[in-house]
Amino acid sequence: MTFKVIRGGTVVSADDERRADILIEDEKIAAVGLDLEVPAGTQEIDASGAYVMPGGIDPHTHMELPFMGTVASESFFTGTSAAMAGGTTSIIDFVIPSPQQSILEAYHQWRGWAKKAAGDYSFHVAITWWDDSVSEEMGTLVRDYGVNSFKHFMAYKNAIMCDDETLVNSFRRAQQLGALCTVHAENGELVYRLQQDLYDKGIHGPEAHPLSRPPEVEGEAANRAIRIAEVLGVPLYLVHTSCIDALEAVTRARLEGQRVFAEVLAQHLVIDDSVYRNPDWNHAAHYVMSPPFRSSEHQDALWRGLQSGMLQTTATDHCCFCTPQKQMGLEDFRKIPNGTAGVEDRMSVLWHHGVRTGKLTPSEFVAVTSTNTARIFNIYPQKGSIEVGADADIVIWDPNATRTISVDTHHQNIDFNIFEGMEVTGNAATTLSRGQVVWANGQLNTVEGAGRYINRAPFPYYWDSMVKRNEAAQPTKVERDTPKRSV
Repeated sequence: MTFKVIRGGTVVSADDERRADILIEDEKIAAVGLDLEVPAGTQEIDASGAYVMPGGIDPHTHMELPFMGTVASESFFTGTSAAMAGGTTSIIDFVIPSPQQSILEAYHQWRGWAKKAAGDYSFHVAITWWDDSVSEEMGTLVRDYGVNSFKHFMAYKNAIMCDDETLVNSFRRAQQLGALCTVHAENGELVYRLQQDLYDKGIHGPEAHPLSRPPEVEGEAANRAIRIAEVLGVPLYLVHTSCIDALEAVTRARLEGQRVFAEVLAQHLVIDDSVYRNPDWNHAAHYVMSPPFRSSEHQDALWRGLQSGMLQTTATDHCCFCTPQKQMGLEDFRKIPNGTAGVEDRMSVLWHHGVRTGKLTPSEFVAVTSTNTARIFNIYPQKGSIEVGADADIVIWDPNATRTISVDTHHQNIDFNIFEGMEVTGNAATTLSRGQVVWANGQLNTVEGAGRYINRAPFPYYWDSMVKRNEAAQPTKVERDTPKRSV
């Protein structure tokens, strides 16, 4: 049995700030309070002048992802290690089966790759096709393997895109199981047509990427997914919301009382679409991700969405492809592997551009980087909290520490950093993963394979209330059969 105590810091939760010490016993938080008495031999960690917060949770990463003819360069070990350097202690990655592949087989494949993870992890499982076996295996994943969320790509035609039939079948099955539906909202048919039109016009470089995926294609898909979820009575989570059009669809649904959650990427909050017009092809290609970066008015709206609570979580969609991989699309922008990095820099970027500018309070920062994700995906208070019994996933945050983000100093396994040259104030001084110090004094001390898979239970209480609400909104037989009088 080992003990550590963190003394002298200001503990920040999603609800409040207070001066307190934290006693850690092995992997768990044992006590929180002032002037704690600790056992002899307890290791003391000084947090004077710092904030002590729950470790970040990134709900959207892609480590070792096979995609667009190559494999993402970041392994589960290097990716979770880089996350620790930035104060993120847990990730939720994605199992993405090939068309016609058993989703259970794909899940086990990803679990095998993730055994090398340094930090805790869980999985969303994508539904890329449909038949009775998929329905049956969704049930197995929920009941036996701690999966409570299923991903649906509305883009990437002729690859992993879901048509409406698959969406409806999968959403209905998720509703039966108490699982959350997540969607990548872009109209894949429109994207496919626009890509072809641009290519035929001779626009072959990265500058064509945002033109082929305008905000309208995201807004249409977001609204369609939301309305399908409304009819079927299932909660919905939109990943990487990037534009006003999608945000308006989310806002409208939430104001109507629908259970809709939405995520925004740190990248989409601070980078605009001018990056695609850089004359250096390699530079521009590194920003090719979907949805693409938008113009500044969308960034302003996304910040307001985060401040107002219409956007609840922040993520990175961390999916690394090095320059030689990006060059697969040198003659055709449609073949540039989609993805950027960010898992190491998310929290610093959000603190610098959010908390230091007054857009977010420290408690709101904790909510959008950790606690809200834990609550939405049903791992709270094990994760996302500093309270007795929680996992000791903790970041000691120095609000005055300054660094310049650069590929030369980052720990991500990629030869480019999309935040290159950005100076940020506010950084992780010390990171603890289940009680172990994994980042301190600018040094990583992660261990391959130390990460643990986190089971996530389904949510019957959400679904019961959604079904009752949906049923209450339906007219009775008498009401349906009674002619309406004109007014």
